[in-house]
Amino acid sequence: MPAAARLGREGLGSPGGALPSRPHRQPFTSRRAWFSCKSDAANGKLGNGACSGGLPPAAGEGAALQLPRSACEVPCGKAVDNRNAAQWPHKSDIYILRSDGHSCTRETVLPSGNLQFACPSSQQQLLVWKTRPRRVMVLKKLGDELMEEYIDVLRYLGEELEMRVVVEPHDYQALEGLCMEWVDTYALSDLPRLHEFVDFIVCLGGDGLMLHAASLFGPALPPIISFKLGSLGFLTTHDYTEYRRHLHNVVHGCRELASCQLMAAGDEQPLRGVHITLRMRLQCEIWRDGGRQAAECFEVLNEVVLSRGANPYLSKIEVYEHDALITKVQADGVMLATPTGSTAYNVAAGGSMVHPSVPSILLTPICPHSLNFRPVILPDYVELELRIAPDARCPAVVCFDGRDSRELLQGDSIKVRMSPNPVPTINNADQTTDWFASIQRCFQWSERVEQLPMNSMLLNRATNGGGSGSYGAGPGSSNGSSLGTGGALDSTLTSVGSMLSSVEADV
Repeated sequence: MPAAARLGREGLGSPGGALPSRPHRQPFTSRRAWFSCKSDAANGKLGNGACSGGLPPAAGEGAALQLPRSACEVPCGKAVDNRNAAQWPHKSDIYILRSDGHSCTRETVLPSGNLQFACPSSQQQLLVWKTRPRRVMVLKKLGDELMEEYIDVLRYLGEELEMRVVVEPHDYQALEGLCMEWVDTYALSDLPRLHEFVDFIVCLGGDGLMLHAASLFGPALPPIISFKLGSLGFLTTHDYTEYRRHLHNVVHGCRELASCQLMAAGDEQPLRGVHITLRMRLQCEIWRDGGRQAAECFEVLNEVVLSRGANPYLSKIEVYEHDALITKVQADGVMLATPTGSTAYNVAAGGSMVHPSVPSILLTPICPHSLNFRPVILPDYVELELRIAPDARCPAVVCFDGRDSRELLQGDSIKVRMSPNPVPTINNADQTTDWFASIQRCFQWSERVEQLPMNSMLLNRATNGGGSGSYGAGPGSSNGSSLGTGGALDSTLTSVGSMLSSVEADV
């Protein structure tokens, strides 16, 4: 007897090799009853379709167990379901593990349920002061053209809202002699800790002033309210003529979240605040060839651009994601932009406009030497590396938000990921309303002359077959102008033909 069979019969550790008594096991039955056809004794072929039900033969045993002919009469070779779907066992339970790179949660999906999003990836945010703000920083763009507006805001904050105001050192010197005892300034050594004392920032200028505020405070940036006093002002959503109302609303709150009714502990009133947008920044590290740690680190609000600079040759840049090569860029350069920066250099280079609350990183080539290299939008969890190819003909220049620039040699690289430190900006209405208002105001997005309605005369002409084609409104429209009829089209074609004939005659 084979060893395996002997071991199975004798068992392990049983006296005399005898197996302990066990209850009789029922034979295996599947969900389908199998049938074997009886052979025709006369010609050795299948019979007339009569089958007898049976079970599949067991290993090492004889023929299949035959059931009486009356058990089932079905055509040969077919199977019969003896259970419907309602009697099937439920499918297995599964887990969905959710991770944002910083935390991990586990969610059980029951067999009776569907896979669903737990919540949107981004939500509306409401800024609510736990205690009344006491100190505000006011910034204005360089020059004296906004000095009058600047002083008005300082007086309102200090005299009416009774707040301490912080200004930049060069502006503090310009305010000497105005007797504003509530105005303070700071030393350069105070910048690393300035965010610990400033509740929010007021910007009087354009988008560049907001970039200046972001670079001034570094990672920890207080909320920013910006007023349109610059040239374009895509990020400046508040009208300066109503600065009193806007600043009062920031200090005392004016809005509630419809889906989040929280009450104040003291007076049991709903918490009121202002809507804010948490604008994603990019954390950029410069790595030199052969270096074991980052040489420098920057945080950008708009974009990081790697280009050929003043070199006459194309840049050759290798793009990696988690150490996996994605592509090699041969172009004037390539940029990585945030959703906030998507409406800046990115849109000028042919990239898409992305809402600032969409968590994403935009990869946009700059004048690529390829017709099929299109911009792409990546999720915010990617970790990208832009490396100067070892066989590149020239070094490259990296620029952060159009301010700081460094030269990268062959083998150097920059590593880019989402920064954990956003830029909080105070909304005028809410995130979406402000964004659409900005792209319509600054870019005239989706604006065109509206198509005029069809009038009764044109409808009659089209129905009766009059004219060779009608476009726009006819003479019977409210403005009394004809944008084009069949007769006008014919006269235009006649004029063009006459011009061509005269040209041919001159030749």
